[in-house]
Amino acid sequence: MQLQEIYDRMASERLYTPDHPDLIPQQMEYLDLLFEFNNLPPSKLKEKENLLRQMFRHIGTDCYIETPFRANWGGKNVSLGNRVYANFNLVLVDDGAIEIGDCVMIGPNVTICTAAHPISPDLRKKQAQYNLAVKIESNVWIGANCVVLPGVVIGENSVIGAGSIVTKDIPPNVVAFGSPCKVIRPITEEDEKFYHKNRLIDIK
Repeated sequence: MQLQEIYDRMASERLYTPDHPDLIPQQMEYLDLLFEFNNLPPSKLKEKENLLRQMFRHIGTDCYIETPFRANWGGKNVSLGNRVYANFNLVLVDDGAIEIGDCVMIGPNVTICTAAHPISPDLRKKQAQYNLAVKIESNVWIGANCVVLPGVVIGENSVIGAGSIVTKDIPPNVVAFGSPCKVIRPITEEDEKFYHKNRLIDIK
């Protein structure tokens, strides 16, 4: 396969093999930036921000990613909105597009995957894969130790409980958790009164 055909297949959910000799050096450029990002001292906020702007397809304002952070392509195929926060050990399998909206909070040890492999043993011997884009809409909270699988859309304002494996789309304005992740209840007016069980919200 020619390099341009591989790029086209990577972006269009078609099968491809990532074995073109010119593909790996380009990936390494982004992984070197990621290595540099992970090894900066926590106080080097401006330097970290500058690196993220080089690594990511798009990044908004006031975004922060704790280290260590891992990504197959160093964030090359990732778009972040404004005020995105990701806790320790975020893993982005970003062979395909990952789109994250504004004010998204991501707990520690979360993995978001776009890459998948066919079930066929013969194709897997050839390292064949395909990518399905993931979209996380604005104001979503993803709890600790969640896994978001390829092709999933998580709707605006929804909460994904800790330890969930998200295999299918989650609608907006719900609380969902489990393995596989399922909608448990809608977000209601009661959630504007109580922040945890019977504990009243006392700030505005």
